[in-house]
Amino acid sequence: MEAILRSVQDAVRDGNPDRGFPEAVLLETLEQDAALIEGIAAYRRHPGQRSLEDPPAVWAEGGSRLLDYGTGGGRPVLFVPSLVNRAYVLDLIEGHSMLRWLAARGVRPLLLDWGWPAETERRFTLTDYVAGRLERAMAAAARIAGAPPVLAGYCMGGTLAVAAAQRRPDLISGLALLAAPWDFHAPDPQRSRQAAEALPLLEPALAFSQTLSVDLLQTLFALLDPWSVAAKYRAFARMPQDSERARLFVALEDWVNDGVPLAAEVARACLRDWYGENAPARGSWHIAGLPVEPQAIAMPAFVAIPDRDRIVPPESALPLAKLIPGAMLHQPAAGHIGMAAGARAEPALWRPLLAWLEGLGRQSEATR
Repeated sequence: MEAILRSVQDAVRDGNPDRGFPEAVLLETLEQDAALIEGIAAYRRHPGQRSLEDPPAVWAEGGSRLLDYGTGGGRPVLFVPSLVNRAYVLDLIEGHSMLRWLAARGVRPLLLDWGWPAETERRFTLTDYVAGRLERAMAAAARIAGAPPVLAGYCMGGTLAVAAAQRRPDLISGLALLAAPWDFHAPDPQRSRQAAEALPLLEPALAFSQTLSVDLLQTLFALLDPWSVAAKYRAFARMPQDSERARLFVALEDWVNDGVPLAAEVARACLRDWYGENAPARGSWHIAGLPVEPQAIAMPAFVAIPDRDRIVPPESALPLAKLIPGAMLHQPAAGHIGMAAGARAEPALWRPLLAWLEGLGRQSEATR
């Protein structure tokens, strides 16, 4: 862009702006495209691969598993990721695993890996996921750990965790919401409605496979911030390819591209009810026939809202911190994924979350 402006200025000074501008646009486009292609090629040939092995599964149902990252003791925390991304973003690579970092400091993390939707899950609704599979995973976690876990939901997993926490407070001891969307019309209701308006176009694909495919999901996510896709690859092309930053970029990009299809009825509900009607924020979202009301949650709560989040804008997540009585609000200078697994994730989220969890332990001791 700077090259374009310079060429226009030169052309104006020469008295021929019509000649300089098209040439500048062409040159800048070629330069940007070359950097983009170079970045994509560098990503494809990078040798970095995830090598962490999953811990033991202590419970399973259908395609879902409960993975135990603990060593037996410590406060149990059940982490619930989004339905449309692989759960291992919280256990990404060496040095960038929130779950292993917490486990090394006395917490017992349990991760709900939703798995790939098979024939049964493809017929699931949000009620099936929340009032069925998630609540049974909560019960299993409490039984295995010998104590009710803290329920920690990340992204869409946090939205589902709100409903589960309200329904079954007896199964958990606290609620942590990490970049969880709630007001789907904030800050741009028009863009949210446009996402909902895409539903009729998606219906043939939903009917064919009973899922919203990974490719279509990737397209919808890319539309949230279309310019960032090219920008990140151009930036990657400039990185030293043997650096830690490059290794982390490849790991995160591999995870982003390793998505999971979304059950058709869940996709319809998310696009129509969440993005179209803003049902959660309006109080009209129901699970098993009952409204989901964060203000009815009466337990310790931690709400992390990264201020650079482009996937879940801060304005979308902030209502949960206000609606849940006594919730602790944490606003790190980070992005949606960076907060959980980025280079600055430890100070941005891991340490504050650990401090809150340790505070719960001290509160429990004080009340005995």
